[in-house]
Amino acid sequence: MVDVRASSLVLLALAAAACSSSSPSSGGSAAASTPVLLGKPEQGVATYYAADGSGNCGFDPSPGDLDVAAMNAAEYDGSAVCGECVAITGPKGNLAVRIVDQCPECETGHLDLSQQAFAQIADVAAGRVPITWEVVACDVTGDVAYHFKDGSSQYWTAIQVRNARLPVTKLEWQENGSWVDVPRTTYNYFVAASGTGAGAFQVRVTAADGQTLVDSLPAPQSNVTVSGAGQFR
Repeated sequence: MVDVRASSLVLLALAAAACSSSSPSSGGSAAASTPVLLGKPEQGVATYYAADGSGNCGFDPSPGDLDVAAMNAAEYDGSAVCGECVAITGPKGNLAVRIVDQCPECETGHLDLSQQAFAQIADVAAGRVPITWEVVACDVTGDVAYHFKDGSSQYWTAIQVRNARLPVTKLEWQENGSWVDVPRTTYNYFVAASGTGAGAFQVRVTAADGQTLVDSLPAPQSNVTVSGAGQFR
């Protein structure tokens, strides 16, 4: 059985290390000097699968970074957890991973890790182990990025937020001087079903703690990633 009190201290240390090692973004915002813990420690289990960084969240494969996991169906929350980071305490070690996929058959509290990630917290031969985990700020460098889904155009615009330090809860675009909410899909894109028009436009993204970023994006294009000008603190 995992000791929640002891695990909380480990998770706090993990988050503090992540925050202290983050670099300031090119937009001039430095990472916070204190750890950002975004939830209470949760007990669950970890298993592993043949992860490559892609999955239900719609991210590209990341062969150079396989510290990734799939979230159980109950807590996937319609893709709201996609891109967030969780600090895990297992029987043999600690690790922070990114959520990139959904595990439909996993129960509440269950994280399905890549085999590489699982090996850092437990013996691979164990297959299934008890863990404690908590949502934390991601250790990212650079600014938030925006990916236009393939097929995006002025008539149908789908945007995915990438490289965010904190979980993103909302995306809006400015239409005729007013901010218009863009619904999030279960495949982790914010989709303006009628498009955002032919020209450049502004978006506003909101993080789980209420921080916002405003960025100017070019006219929608199919399968293109553009960099924003800032990062969450």
